[in-house]
Amino acid sequence: MFEAIKKLFGGSSADIDPVCDGAEARECAIALLVEAALSDGIYADIEQDMIKNIIRESFALDEEAAATLLEAAELRAEMAVDHYAFTRVIKAHMPKSERVALIGHLWDVSFADGEESPFEDSFIRRVGALLAVTDFERAEAKKASLGRRQDG
Repeated sequence: MFEAIKKLFGGSSADIDPVCDGAEARECAIALLVEAALSDGIYADIEQDMIKNIIRESFALDEEAAATLLEAAELRAEMAVDHYAFTRVIKAHMPKSERVALIGHLWDVSFADGEESPFEDSFIRRVGALLAVTDFERAEAKKASLGRRQDG
């Protein structure tokens, strides 16, 4: 009887936390970058280019490999019903320093179009909480992103 109830509410803990590798966590992180770009309702080419640059620099990939990863992440983001599915995998497989760096990249994408959107700000705030990134760390990541924007 207990097993039937466990199955009804999601099964065993192995079912709830599927085994995934760093590649899936990476794709989930890229999907969040796409979600950040989409959060204001406009997915501008400059935001897409920023995401490709982040992929190339973060994972030392060429243009073609970065475009392939971006395409897979865009599909994943399109099919997503919430952000928890992404953040759960990322939180389980990325150390805190990489999660904070991801928040910085979310800010980079948000600022890529030259506008600061309250929708993007809200998105990053929600994702930061789901990734166990503190408000202070999120604010520092934003400040660093603004610095990169002014230097670039």
